[in-house]
Amino acid sequence: MTATAAAGDAAAYMASISPQERKVREDLAAAYRLVALLGMEDSIWTHISARVPGTHDQFLLNPHGVLFRDVTASSLVKIDTEGRILQPTRHSVNAAGFVVHSAVHMARSDAGCVVHLHTVAGVAVSSLACGVLPTNQWSFQFHNRVAYHDYEGIALDTDERERLIADLGPTARVLVLRNHGMLTLGQTIADAFILMRNLDMSCQAQMAISATGLPVTEVSQEVAEHTARQYERSVEKHHADPSTSSISLEWNALVRRLSPPEPTHFSD
Repeated sequence: MTATAAAGDAAAYMASISPQERKVREDLAAAYRLVALLGMEDSIWTHISARVPGTHDQFLLNPHGVLFRDVTASSLVKIDTEGRILQPTRHSVNAAGFVVHSAVHMARSDAGCVVHLHTVAGVAVSSLACGVLPTNQWSFQFHNRVAYHDYEGIALDTDERERLIADLGPTARVLVLRNHGMLTLGQTIADAFILMRNLDMSCQAQMAISATGLPVTEVSQEVAEHTARQYERSVEKHHADPSTSSISLEWNALVRRLSPPEPTHFSD
């Protein structure tokens, strides 16, 4: 098949998808571009996936070899949990991305979106024996709410999926991949993305604090737990009414950074 014919088939396919899938594709493409804009990408590596609306075994993944800044709604690749591509496309997907993301989507019905990144701060904290420490307001969100998975090499072996989901468990929304990076999941793309951004900010702060060598002000277990529950209430509100949640407000504000207003634009 020629490139022109493949493009034509892909365009016809995109015209046939549901409005719900189109919206998820648009949000997922925005998430990829925000990762690039915020300097959180690792070249063409790492992934953000989203479950296809109305399915249990299909999800969207980035086209392999495409920079995050260049990902579009139409270039995202639909695959199933066996790694089969389910749409006309000239793109492939990365095997390691399939192994990690398919594992989480298969195991967790609440995993509408899975974000896995290799930020410098995230990889640094994942390599520390102590893991994520409760040293700052961002990190209190994760107090007693982080799961850990030991490093087994590049995630190319589907057998690792069983151990990964066993370590993730039924409720954790954050998984530290030891010596590797970080993973978050959420019911929506906004939910999972904001969670990852907060996690990375927490890791940046942790590394900056540790670099000073100075004593850290301790916060009680009670206050850390109280703060974590405050964050959880914002997630619950987002699920109940996304239109007014703080997560949606932040997500929509970040997405607007992808198309900044003209300097002469006035608004109230």
